[in-house]
Amino acid sequence: MSARVDDDALAVCVRAAERGRIARVRDDQTVFKDECAFSFDSPLSAHGVYVNAETLFGYSRKYVALDAARTGCEVYVRVKTTRTLKPTSEGEAKDETPTTLGFGVDGGFASESDKYDVDTTYALVIAPDFDDVSRALPLEGLPETLREACEKIAQKQGFHDTEETKSWQEIREVSKYALELAQEDNGKKIPSDPSKWRCEETGESGNLWVNLSDGHIGSGRRHFDGSGGNGSALRHYEAMKAQGKHYPLVVKLGTISANGADVYSYSPDEDDMVEDPYLAVHLRHWGINMLSMEKTEKSMAELQIELNKGFEFDKITEAGSQLESAYGPRLVGLKNMGNTCYLNSVMQVLKQVPAVCDRYFDKYEIFQSAPEDPVTDFPTQMSKLVNALVSDEYASPEAENAAVAVCPRMFKQLVGKGHPEFSTGRQQDAVEYFQHLLDVMTRAERAASSRVSAGPPTAAQFTFEIEDKLTCVESGNVRYSTRKDNILSLGIPLDKATNKASVAAFKERELKRQKKEEEDVEEIVRPEVPFSACLEVFGSTETVEDFYSTALKRKSIASKVARMKTMPNFLAVQLRRYYVGDDWTPKKLDVLVDVPKTISLEHLRARGLQHGEVELPEDQDGAAMETSSTPAPARVEPDMAIVSALMSMGFSENGSKRAALATNNASTEVSMEWVFAHMEDADFNEPLPDPSELPSVSAPSAVNPESVMMLTSMGFGEDAAEAALKACAGNLERAADWLFSHADDLQSAIAQVNGATNDVGTDVDSTTLDGAGEYELFGIISHMGGNTNCGHYVAHVEIDGKWYIFNDRKVALSRQPPTDLGYLYVFRRR
Repeated sequence: MSARVDDDALAVCVRAAERGRIARVRDDQTVFKDECAFSFDSPLSAHGVYVNAETLFGYSRKYVALDAARTGCEVYVRVKTTRTLKPTSEGEAKDETPTTLGFGVDGGFASESDKYDVDTTYALVIAPDFDDVSRALPLEGLPETLREACEKIAQKQGFHDTEETKSWQEIREVSKYALELAQEDNGKKIPSDPSKWRCEETGESGNLWVNLSDGHIGSGRRHFDGSGGNGSALRHYEAMKAQGKHYPLVVKLGTISANGADVYSYSPDEDDMVEDPYLAVHLRHWGINMLSMEKTEKSMAELQIELNKGFEFDKITEAGSQLESAYGPRLVGLKNMGNTCYLNSVMQVLKQVPAVCDRYFDKYEIFQSAPEDPVTDFPTQMSKLVNALVSDEYASPEAENAAVAVCPRMFKQLVGKGHPEFSTGRQQDAVEYFQHLLDVMTRAERAASSRVSAGPPTAAQFTFEIEDKLTCVESGNVRYSTRKDNILSLGIPLDKATNKASVAAFKERELKRQKKEEEDVEEIVRPEVPFSACLEVFGSTETVEDFYSTALKRKSIASKVARMKTMPNFLAVQLRRYYVGDDWTPKKLDVLVDVPKTISLEHLRARGLQHGEVELPEDQDGAAMETSSTPAPARVEPDMAIVSALMSMGFSENGSKRAALATNNASTEVSMEWVFAHMEDADFNEPLPDPSELPSVSAPSAVNPESVMMLTSMGFGEDAAEAALKACAGNLERAADWLFSHADDLQSAIAQVNGATNDVGTDVDSTTLDGAGEYELFGIISHMGGNTNCGHYVAHVEIDGKWYIFNDRKVALSRQPPTDLGYLYVFRRR
C-alpha cells in the first residue's frame, strides 16, 4: 500500500499545482530523466537524476539547486537506478558477428538489459532539501495534476530511448494510394478499447492491423524473432485483390496515437512502411479518433532496435598490440550510440584546442544563463561535453560518478538537428561532420555572444585563405582571387610512389597465382607516396582550357596556381583516400602516405601581386552591356524536382506545379503543405496560366507588415514571420500553422524558404588568423572501411607528449600511431 504524503510536502505541492505550473505530460513530450542537462550524471550515478516537475528536464545533485534558482521550481522527482550483473551459470553469451549495422553501445549492438538486473525507483523531492529522498512514489494525497505528472515521468521513455528510436526511424514515402483511398460504407465501427480488438480470422489480440478500406482487422506477419502474428491481414488483402478490390493500406492498431501510427502498403509497387497524410480522416471513417488514442504496442522502428541490440560488434584496436588502458583528465572515452564513431573521433581531437577549452571548459556562467530548454542550447551542450572530456569528473573508475566514458546523445541530436544526414543513425564522413560542427558552433557563438567569452569565433582557429592566381598564357596578365576554407584537402598522386617497381612486381605475382589457382597468400605491397608529393600537387600549376582573356578579348589558355594566403593556428589536412569510380561506386585508395610529425608550409605562402605583373582588365564590354540595358526579369518556373516528388505521392502534375510556384520553389515539404491546404481549390488541377501571367523573380514580393506584426506578437522573430508568410503566399492563418509545425527546426526551415544553403564548409564568418606556417602533428582521425559511409573511425591524439588511441569508449596508450593511414590530420602551430 502506498504511503501518504506528509503535510509539509503537501503544502508545497498544492502551491505548485495551484500556480498551474505542473507539467501535463503529452504523448509526444520527452521526459529527460536519463541524463542531467548540464552533466553526464544519470540515474545510475550516486545521487541519481532530479526531474523538474514543471519543465521535465533532469539535473544531477550538483546542478539541481541551480535549476531551482533559475526556474523557481519546488517539486522534483528523483530517479535512481541500481543494477546487478546477471548470473551466467546458464551459459555465457555467444560472440555473434552481425550482418547489418545498427544501434551500438560500447563495441556494438549490446543490450544492457541482457547483462544486468535493473531496478529503478522514484521519489518526490521538495526544494531546497534535495538530499531528502524518503518520499517514495507513488504517494497518496498528491494533487491530481502532480500525481499524473509523477506517473507519466515513471512510465515514459527517457531522452536516450526516444532519440534512439528517432535515429533509427527510416524515411517513409507518402503512399500514392492515400489521396484517393476507397473506403466502404459497411457500417463497421472499431471500438476504442484495445482489449476488444481481435483478429477476425484467428481471434488473436496482438500485432493487429486494420485495413483502411473495409475495416477488416487481421493479424500481422511474424516479427523478427518468430513471434507476433500469422499474416491474416495480408491474406485478406490478397483475397480482396482477387475480387477486383485494391485495398492496400493497413494500420497497426496498437501504434495509433495523436502523433500518428505505423502504416503499411501491401501494394506490390510499394510493399513497405509508408506515410498516410490523411490518416486521421481515414481512421475516423471507422470510428477511431486519433487524438484520444494512446500507443499500446511497439512500433516497427522500436522492434528493429530490439533486433539490432541482440548483436555485438568486435572492437577495433591497434592490430596485434597489447594496449595499456588509460584514464584520467582528457582521457575520457565516448560511447558509440550506433555509428557515431565519426563524432567521437572529432571531439577527442577538438578538445585539445586551447580556444575550445577557453570558451567552454569550466564555464559555470553558461549554465547560469542557459534558456529554460538547455537541451537545445549549443553553448550549454558544448560546455557539458567539454567539461566531461577534459575534467576528472568521469575520468576514474574509482570516481563517485564512475563512467570512464560518457554518451553525448544530447550533443549529437542538437548538432545534427535538421541535417539530412547527421540527424540519422547512419555512418558519416568525419571531415564533413568536422566542418558542419564548426559551422554550427560559429552561428551559435554569434547568437549567444553575451554568454560566451569575447574574441574570434572558435572556428577561426582553423580558417585560412587560399589565393588563386590565374595567368593568361598569351598576354602574361594575371588575376588574383581569394577563397576561404578550414580543410586543406590534398590529393594523393599514385604516380609519385617511391616503390612503384615493388608494387608492379607484387601485382604480377598475384596475377600468376590467380591463373594457377594457387592458395598461398603474400602480404600486400601497397604504394608508398611521400607527403611532400601531396603538397606538391596542391601547389602545382594547372592548365585552364577555354579561358576567356579580357586582355585578348577572346578565349585562350590560362595557368592556375593556388597558394596559402594565411596560415591558421590549427591546420586540418584531409588526404583524399576516398573517391567515386567510373562506375559511380565509392572506392578507396589502398595507399600509404607517411605524414611527418612536423611540416612547413611557408614555401606555399602566397605573395600577392608582384612588381611588374599586369592585372587582367575587367570586361568593359560586358559591363557596358549590363549598364546599357536592364534585362527583363526572369520568370519563375516550377522546380521539376519538387513537381516530380509531389507527383510520386499521387498528386496531379498541374496541382504539383501550382504548389511549387505558390511556395517559390522553397522545398518539397513546404510545397506539400500548400497542396494539403489547397487541394480542394476549384482550379487546383487546372493547367497553369500563360507564362506572361506568372510572377517575376526580379524582386521578392514584400510581405504584409501587419501580418508580420501579428506573428511577431505571438513570440516569433521578424525573420521567421516573413519566411512563414513567403512560404504560405501571404496567408496569415497558414503562416501561423507553418511556424508552429516547424518550431523544432525553425532556422533550417527559414533558410529553405529564403533559398539559403547549409552546405558543409559554408563560410559563416570573415575572421581569419595568421602566423608562421610551421606545424606539428597532434591528432589523427583514421577510417577503416571501403568508403566513408560505412566502417569505423578511430582517433589518435597526442597529450602531454604521449600518444593515445581513442576507440569510442576505449582509451589506451598508443604504441604506433597510424601516421601513414590517416584520413584527417590535425596540426598546431609550433
